[in-house]
Amino acid sequence: MTNSIKEKLLTTLENIPESKLGELLDFMEFLLAKQRHKTEGEFALDPEKDPIPEFIGCVSHGSLSKDIDNELYGEIN
Repeated sequence: MTNSIKEKLLTTLENIPESKLGELLDFMEFLLAKQRHKTEGEFALDPEKDPIPEFIGCVSHGSLSKDIDNELYGEIN
């Protein structure tokens, strides 16, 4: 990165409202994490931390998609 880009970033940072600094920090951390994943290879999910298996079976209301087309589009003739 050239010095002019870094200088422009610092100047812009000085002018960002305090209320937006957290959002900017989140975005910068996202970019760094994305770069780390590129460098370290493909992102691998940890099955031990996956919340989906705990959720499976939580809904016992029958088929939630039953008659969904009728609900969305009305009676089909």
